[in-house]
Amino acid sequence: MPGSSGNADLIVLGIAVGALNGVLIGVMNLPPFLATLCTCMITRGAGSLCSATPWPGLTQDGGWFHTIFKVTVGTGRSASRYPLGFLWMIILVLLMEYILNHTKFGRYTIAIGSNKRQQPFWNQYKVYHVMVYVVCGLFTGLAAIAYAAVTPTVQPGTGAGLEMDAIGGVFVGGVAATGGYGSVIGTFVGIFVIMLLKTGLPYIGLQANWQQIITGIVLIVAVLIDILKEKKAAH
Repeated sequence: MPGSSGNADLIVLGIAVGALNGVLIGVMNLPPFLATLCTCMITRGAGSLCSATPWPGLTQDGGWFHTIFKVTVGTGRSASRYPLGFLWMIILVLLMEYILNHTKFGRYTIAIGSNKRQQPFWNQYKVYHVMVYVVCGLFTGLAAIAYAAVTPTVQPGTGAGLEMDAIGGVFVGGVAATGGYGSVIGTFVGIFVIMLLKTGLPYIGLQANWQQIITGIVLIVAVLIDILKEKKAAH
């Protein structure tokens, strides 16, 4: 999918895969971890089949996604480019935090995690469950475009392993392992902590093995804190 039009296709592809996940989980009642793992393997393999070489066209200057994630000030040799990705991320985090806490869609999303068979919610459960995964797919497509905007080339299979960073950031951010509670802002902070560990530990001389050990310990502590909080609330 070379060229700037291919980047728009990434959003459509993300939404399509998200809808597929929603149908498999919300309608066909497959376990979420299994369904998303399988679709991850399928899409990763399909991407490698479509192209076994890097895609330089995705990151050519002049594409519409460059104007979204970078702004140019000045002209000629004095021109400077400033990244806007962090600003967009803050805006989207605040927007989704508002949607999660102040809209019907947000309330139903939390209810899916706490008790999906709760009445009268059950009659609309499947529709909202699919919608949740569609939104996830949309943001996956946006993340792919953001990545393409700042990298020289995109390799097939790029992003392998990042799903563990995402899961870790969610737990560190305070999302309940058993569902029913979570915060978009908290998840943002959790992802920031995980990325800080991932990029900061090498600067103090720790080898890759120790980085994984420390990150794993942080995740275990985060989950234990969540369990203790639930036990305290139960009493």
